[in-house]
Amino acid sequence: MNAGQTVFSQLLDHLPSYEFQKCVERYGGDAHHRGFSCRDQYLAMAFAQLTYREGLRDIEACLVAMRGKLLRRQNA
Repeated sequence: MNAGQTVFSQLLDHLPSYEFQKCVERYGGDAHHRGFSCRDQYLAMAFAQLTYREGLRDIEACLVAMRGKLLRRQNA
């Protein structure tokens, strides 16, 4: 059962976040970030791929439309 999670969240639960974090640390990906961390950027780009977004404005519009679900997941 999904316990109220979105399909995107369920998919991400199967990916090992520690492997991604190891790569970020190895290459210093978060050393000089200003806004998005590497993980945030990865999540935004994965979401864009899975929802067939075609550009940054399209990604932004879709993420703004999903704001309630995104904030609820972040605070959980």
